[in-house]
Amino acid sequence: MNGTRVIVIGSGFSGLSAATSLADQGYDVTVLEKNSSPGGRARSFSANGFTYDMGPSWYWMPDVFESYFNKFGKTTSDYYDLKRLDPSYTVVFGEDDFVEIPAQLSQLRELFERLEKGSAARLDKFLEQAAYKYEVGIKQLVYKPGRSLTEFMNPRLLLDVLRMDVFQSFHKHIRRFFGHEKLIKLMEFPILFLGALPQNTPALYSLMNYADISLGTWYPMGGMFRIVEGMVQLAEEKGVKFLYNQDVQRLDVVQGAVKQVLTETDAFAADVVVASADYHHVEKALLPKASQSYSDSYWESRVMAPSSLLYYVGVNKRLKNLQHHNLFFDEDFGPHAEEIYTHPQWPAKPLFYVSAPSVTDPSVAPEGCENLFILIPVAPGLQDTEELREQYFNLVMDRLERLTKQEIRSSIVYRRSYAHRDFIQDYNAFKGNAYGLANTLLQTAILKPGLKSKKVRNLYYTGQLTVPGPGVPPSIISGQVVASEIAKEYAPALAVNV
Repeated sequence: MNGTRVIVIGSGFSGLSAATSLADQGYDVTVLEKNSSPGGRARSFSANGFTYDMGPSWYWMPDVFESYFNKFGKTTSDYYDLKRLDPSYTVVFGEDDFVEIPAQLSQLRELFERLEKGSAARLDKFLEQAAYKYEVGIKQLVYKPGRSLTEFMNPRLLLDVLRMDVFQSFHKHIRRFFGHEKLIKLMEFPILFLGALPQNTPALYSLMNYADISLGTWYPMGGMFRIVEGMVQLAEEKGVKFLYNQDVQRLDVVQGAVKQVLTETDAFAADVVVASADYHHVEKALLPKASQSYSDSYWESRVMAPSSLLYYVGVNKRLKNLQHHNLFFDEDFGPHAEEIYTHPQWPAKPLFYVSAPSVTDPSVAPEGCENLFILIPVAPGLQDTEELREQYFNLVMDRLERLTKQEIRSSIVYRRSYAHRDFIQDYNAFKGNAYGLANTLLQTAILKPGLKSKKVRNLYYTGQLTVPGPGVPPSIISGQVVASEIAKEYAPALAVNV
């Protein structure tokens, strides 16, 4: 150990990644977690024999997870068992109109060709371009710390950026290849939670289609929390200390540096602080005004990704016509998108998503029962009441029962809802957001809130409100990036101390 004390605030994916990466380099790392268990939005809970992942439910970009564990001489299989889902997911367009997305590309090409003649060949071309974007974007660009334009002043990298359709909209890009309405919806789905309309999202993000189609949809048996457990185990193997129920109240800044991290009951001396908690909360609630990098008007002008209205439901029978992942696109996304992004309000006819992990994994529900996770994307910053939650539960269940042709409500033995006020209470989430900042062109790379404080020299940020952005794989990468930046800046001093 080199003796340098690092305090990491929050044990979400980015915090776990940063803590482990720093401990592996000899730093003395302590993680302070507000809640009673690790994982942040990826926590888990059990009730009535059911086990629920509270947040992320999609396992995409398996290479990012594998690369993370490989850096420490481990593999994902050392910590959890992965299963590739086939079909990857089902899209419900209406009554008796279900489209299952096969895991095999050859079968997907056949599906595309049935819907639109000639589209299979165009899918090949589209994926060829998307693969290039994935290779450059996920293997190179997302590891840039976004602190200076000079990071991109490499002729080859500049050429790559131009080739990646950064300045073309995803909306136009998709329509260059496909004309059938269903195909367009299928291809636009992966960017729905990036926080902006397809018209305002760079075509760069077709790399998400490559992740979906070519790399596949996977599931860690036992649930997504298995990833958290694996990352915590690895962190502890590296010497990271975890302290739970430690709600940070203040950062004690003296002469431009954090000297102590203060919780309700304790004070922790720090040489370096990594905030994996909500960036806005850390700035506005934990720092004195003179130490804040961004103004209130700056934060109010940020385009946020959606929040979510979630339901965790236990059913005492097995259900039909549901796969592990189910997207209900039986209503027009246009009005719903307007109600999320343009004129924020509770949606009239929302699209929604249902995960039934018990279809794949019998361990998450009692025998003969079904575990359901239901999500409605909604605008951040909305008023959230029990009456609204009940209203939208009934709206969703009306459609779910009609479209899957079965009665469900009378068989429900457990139900819990979760929305804006819970995101604020549990995670101090800015405006109750679920996914962080929207991935718009003006909120990319150096245009995101910086990973290092402009005012406090030993304060760094990681997670979905800074580079590279929202999502589980980007958050894991974010932790690695900030750890690398800390090592660059503190290594010379450490060498002298040693």
